[in-house]
Amino acid sequence: MAVPSIVSNVTVPLLGLVDVAIVGHLGSAAYIGAIAVGGMLFNLIYWVFGFLRMGTSGMASQAYGRRDLTESVRVLCRAVGVGLVVAGGLLLLRHPILDAAFTWIDATDEVRRWASLYFLVCVWGAPALLSLYGFVGWFIGMQNTRFPMYIAIAQNVVNIAASLGFVYGLGMRVEGVALGTLVAQYAGLALAVALWARYYGRLRRYMRWEGLWDRRAMRRFLAVNSDIFLRTLCLVTVTTFFTSAGAGRGDVILAVNTLLMQLFTLFSYIMDGFAYAGEALTGRLVGAANDAGLRLCVRRLFQWGAGLALAFTSLYALGGEGFLGLLTSDADVIRAAGDYYYWTLAIPLCGFAAFLWDGVFIGATATRQMLYSMSLASATFFAVYYAMEGRMGNHALWLAFLAYLSLRGLAQWALWRRRGGGGAR
Repeated sequence: MAVPSIVSNVTVPLLGLVDVAIVGHLGSAAYIGAIAVGGMLFNLIYWVFGFLRMGTSGMASQAYGRRDLTESVRVLCRAVGVGLVVAGGLLLLRHPILDAAFTWIDATDEVRRWASLYFLVCVWGAPALLSLYGFVGWFIGMQNTRFPMYIAIAQNVVNIAASLGFVYGLGMRVEGVALGTLVAQYAGLALAVALWARYYGRLRRYMRWEGLWDRRAMRRFLAVNSDIFLRTLCLVTVTTFFTSAGAGRGDVILAVNTLLMQLFTLFSYIMDGFAYAGEALTGRLVGAANDAGLRLCVRRLFQWGAGLALAFTSLYALGGEGFLGLLTSDADVIRAAGDYYYWTLAIPLCGFAAFLWDGVFIGATATRQMLYSMSLASATFFAVYYAMEGRMGNHALWLAFLAYLSLRGLAQWALWRRRGGGGAR
């Protein structure tokens, strides 16, 4: 179950990479800047609304474990319905959102013009992408991680083909890349619907419209997702501050932090794959009230996580600096990175538990406890940074980040022990 999720995760940055690669050969740096700015806006927006995938995964897997197929179908319909409502709000507010974004993004007039065009085209993909979050979460909850992988791969193929066709076939520029992304998003949704109809179409007979928007069920759905939403806001705040604080120390330090964070990102793709498997398996076992199986699942999950953390630590110790050389040829940046590189060696061991516990807590729909741990870890991040920044400089930023990762895992472990390590409560 983990391997298809890992493949899906690795394809995520490819969508943005393809867009940058295409406009990078059109002869203007403003095009690259426009894609970077527009892509950043969508990453922030869609990252925050990622609760539609995570919350759906936990609730669908629990319904699957109970063999409650009626509720399973309702979970999918609620997720897609809420996704469409949110998407409608984004479309209605697209111009105010864009205006607000450029109050804190410093960009030239040309970059702003092209980034605005990119945003105003791609935002029409919100209904497709947010609906797709519901489908992907539901497939994972139904113990099927292969379909999200197929969808992710198909989106990348369509994006490449459509963007190249619009830009080089029809002579478009940034708008062609935006249209390619838009087409890929709707192609992904179409494939998700087709896969559901082909392999899960028999579940239509379990559809019961009278209970779909039941107040109690919707209250639980919104409570779970609001916890994940607030938790994601904390995560975005820490990540954004990390980049901003590094930028305040000059271009070289910003480049060093950015490059070293790629090692964290690479590790996160692998751990997230196991976290997704943890979501599906935990939810199924909680739904089936199989506490013994759940304890075994968590133990096996952490055995894999610890082994992979040790493997990545060894890999980074032996070849990480060579990896940095693949990303940049700037001697000053590589030299400066050596002063901070040892922090990245601690990332796998400090961070693997946070990823895996997230999967377990989402599967158990224990999202309030997950929010508590994230809030505590985020507050600790800022406390450590401001306490040590005067003496340690940029090292304080890395110390704070590792403290944040470690505390997330430790707090969730303590909360899980307090729950008795059993089912949803």
